[in-house]
Amino acid sequence: MAGIEVSSAGLDDGCGNPVTPEDLEWADLVPVMEQAHRNKLSRRFKPHLKNARVIVLGVPDDYEFMDPTLVQILQAKVPQFLRR
Repeated sequence: MAGIEVSSAGLDDGCGNPVTPEDLEWADLVPVMEQAHRNKLSRRFKPHLKNARVIVLGVPDDYEFMDPTLVQILQAKVPQFLRR
């Protein structure tokens, strides 16, 4: 989407691109797929979430990175949370 900058990062140990405090301080919006992700994010990074709005999309974390079905789900769910 024009005018939107995004980054992707993971919470699990050993993921290819782990979330960092700097990622969260940069973000205005942090969509997570499941409530468990929000809980883990808050436990690990609460001080860095002051300026970010964390939303739970309610999508099971059963997809591979960039799975076409997941991309479609995200394209349908995320735009309603974007501020223009």
